[in-house]
Amino acid sequence: MINLTINGQKIEVEEGTTILSAASEIGIEIPTLCYHPALEPYQACRVCVVEVGQKGRSRLVASCGRVVEEGMVVKTDSERANRARRIFVELLLARAPTSEVIQDLAKKVGIEVSRFKTKKEEEKCILCGLCVRVCNDVMKVGAIGFANRGAKMEVTPPFEEFSKVCTTCGACAFVCPTGAIKLEEITENKVTPLLSEFDAGLGKRPCIYIPFPQAVPNKPVIDRENCMYFKTGNCKICEAVCQPKAIVYDQEETIVEEDIGAIVVATGYDLMNISQIGEYGGGRFKDVVDALTFERYLAPAGPTSGEVIRPSDGKVPKEVAFISCAGSRDPEHGVAYCSKVCCMYLVKQAMLYKHVVPDGQAYIFYIDIRSDGKGYEEFVQRAKEEDNVIYIRGKVSKIAKENGKLKIWGADTLTGEQVELNVDMVVTANALLPSTGVKELASKLRIPTDTHGWLQEAHLKLRPMETLTNGIYIAGAAQSPKDITDSVAQASGAAAKVLALFSQDYILGNPVIAYVDEEICVGCGTCEKICEYSAVEIDPIRNVAVVNEALCEGCGACAGACPSGAMQHKNFTKKQLFDMVEVATEEY
Repeated sequence: MINLTINGQKIEVEEGTTILSAASEIGIEIPTLCYHPALEPYQACRVCVVEVGQKGRSRLVASCGRVVEEGMVVKTDSERANRARRIFVELLLARAPTSEVIQDLAKKVGIEVSRFKTKKEEEKCILCGLCVRVCNDVMKVGAIGFANRGAKMEVTPPFEEFSKVCTTCGACAFVCPTGAIKLEEITENKVTPLLSEFDAGLGKRPCIYIPFPQAVPNKPVIDRENCMYFKTGNCKICEAVCQPKAIVYDQEETIVEEDIGAIVVATGYDLMNISQIGEYGGGRFKDVVDALTFERYLAPAGPTSGEVIRPSDGKVPKEVAFISCAGSRDPEHGVAYCSKVCCMYLVKQAMLYKHVVPDGQAYIFYIDIRSDGKGYEEFVQRAKEEDNVIYIRGKVSKIAKENGKLKIWGADTLTGEQVELNVDMVVTANALLPSTGVKELASKLRIPTDTHGWLQEAHLKLRPMETLTNGIYIAGAAQSPKDITDSVAQASGAAAKVLALFSQDYILGNPVIAYVDEEICVGCGTCEKICEYSAVEIDPIRNVAVVNEALCEGCGACAGACPSGAMQHKNFTKKQLFDMVEVATEEY
């Protein structure tokens, strides 16, 4: 370990650590433009200059490349270091006067205008070399390099022609501190950015990323299909900068088997794709977006920092129409059921839009306002009275593009009049659908689904969180469309059901289960094939069906399929059924 002093603080760091890294460990920020942890220090910008005292002498050094030594005294903000830093920044400002990064750095060190002659007003490149080194040393592509000498030096593809070897990985643009690198100026190869799924394609994401802020576990994942290491065997920048050394490229998917006592299925929902709604453009109009996309526009931490803009031209929409029940309550073109959450989140989005664009106008087309929660109706009235949201009772029949705007045709069922509106943007509340793959999961768990594909509960009123398979529960929008309030309540109920199950010494089974009349059973195996719970087996010695009472759920499928009538239900036999029918139809 090496002992040194930085700005009066005595610290101990590992041998081989640079002054820049040592200062960073104790929270001292030294400005730099040419340093990247995945590359060897280049000391090109000299902005990271510090004053080093050792053995009675002091001198200026670039902190990104100077390794610490025993007894070294470092001053990052001494008058001598600051004076030198100002000169270096002033030279960089003269070279790249339009770079916002250089302009901000110049203001921090007290420089307004450079005294030196400016090269080009539009120039942003400071010749730090990061782009060239990352392309050659890390990506091992060699698509760009330095050309010419002295004042004419520049970064360019070989022979100043479009590079054919460029992989459009974007590493050069990513490490460039001033934004001078444009892939379109390097290669003719198509540049395809990776769009963020969480931001509904409005923003970009890298190959290693956290799927969304509340992800569990909240850890990055690697996109193997687009990661340059998995495509070319080069890069590994994330491994170089990861201090905990958590990056493992050869990690494979593994199947983990666990013995558990209960399962809570909470698979959520999917949103109907806007391309399925032809009368609203079917995805052809950029300014017709679904509510989930509009939510990302409104989010302060979203891709537009909360600014609402039109996707087609980036302008602020002054009139926005919100369409409820886009695909819901429409058995001919969508689904028959109500998606439940749309009425309220459209109110919220209309209010937030008005807060962002005070001079804008929001219209909401609706069939019925289903505000059945606590405080919901008051929320709707507040939107009407305080934010002047205009409600139009009726469905939109068609949307078309006309003179740069969206023309909406609909009807107001309260006045009986046709409605035509020209708006800047349309937000659709698309129908909620069962999540992809839920039917396959339900088949594996042996739980039923309803006619629409939602998971089926054991009883809608008496057992809303339970399924017909003991120990498996459902919660949230896996069962049907639900808002946050209902989802949290049902999740709490499902958790309580699990705790109640685990608190018992013995599990009480359903008394109405199948049994076999062995005298008439012929061992045909029909019941064994049809049983979804693997509760019936054919005894190979006696050649009769045997019911495992612990597995049987009493669904009745085996009894209905048994050709000989040997398979019956306890307390629910055919004779009992006929007796009940006979008594019920007797004359009194």
